[in-house]
Amino acid sequence: MGYKPVVGWGTLPDGWSFVEATAVAVDAQDNVWVFNRGAHPVIVFDREGAFKRSWGEGVIRRAHGITIGPDGTIWLTDDLHHTVRQFTPAGKLLLTIGDPDTPSTAHGGKPFNRPTHVAISPRTGDVYVSDGYGNSRVHKYDPTGRLLKSWGAPGTDPGCFNIPHNIATDAGGRVYVADRENSRVQVFDEDGTYLDQWKNLHRPCGLAADARLGDLFFVGELPSHLPVNQAVPNIGARVSVLSIKGDLVERIGGPFAGEKPGEFVAPHGCAVDSRGDLYVAEVSWTAVGKNENPPREIRSLQKFTRT
Repeated sequence: MGYKPVVGWGTLPDGWSFVEATAVAVDAQDNVWVFNRGAHPVIVFDREGAFKRSWGEGVIRRAHGITIGPDGTIWLTDDLHHTVRQFTPAGKLLLTIGDPDTPSTAHGGKPFNRPTHVAISPRTGDVYVSDGYGNSRVHKYDPTGRLLKSWGAPGTDPGCFNIPHNIATDAGGRVYVADRENSRVQVFDEDGTYLDQWKNLHRPCGLAADARLGDLFFVGELPSHLPVNQAVPNIGARVSVLSIKGDLVERIGGPFAGEKPGEFVAPHGCAVDSRGDLYVAEVSWTAVGKNENPPREIRSLQKFTRT
């Protein structure tokens, strides 16, 4: 297969900045939606990278996850607002799940304490939420926002989580959870029954499933945050492409974190368009840029064409 970076893709208006892009999604028209921590949280580009519009100014506390539903509505996960919100493509609020001012008890199991992402079942329209930084659960809702069930607990055993950071569904309705600090993706049926785990990964952060490409999964992996293995190659800072059985198809990125085209600093979100092209959002400011002297903004969005 193979993927080639498109250098300079995505032109922002003069004076605008992502700060960092936390998540990316692609709609049915192949428009690319970038959720970011700049002044304009939701930015839309066409497939060629031309700016179309933005919204969300003054609404988002801390951008984290973006998902586009089968009906074209936009689901935003705001981890410091402790909510999942559904919007029209124009930015009109339709539904809020969670209490923006009262997070649940840390690791108590009830929604939400810093939720991270949303996945929607293509079979039923049910909504799955990974929750998150301050919890160790997955919550399942019906399309109206009614809680149906929750599963998970803190830990390392099958079905337990250590920062459930991202979530996706496949065409059959199975649920995949990027269990970040356990360095695995866990697989469940649509009712939360544990099925499998994929473990040839390092701190999986981004997660996208694409049935159009033969049920491929794209997993953005963070590099090590430990000084002891900073000089060890092939530990994260990459996107791994896996089959629906968890077999490795290929890896995108270099042996170390880097800023050259095709390298990654901190892959945080992935999306694929109708032609199989890949978009990767990176939290480069949080991972590296804010800690430098002076602090600097680092590229946080890349497009790759499928070759």
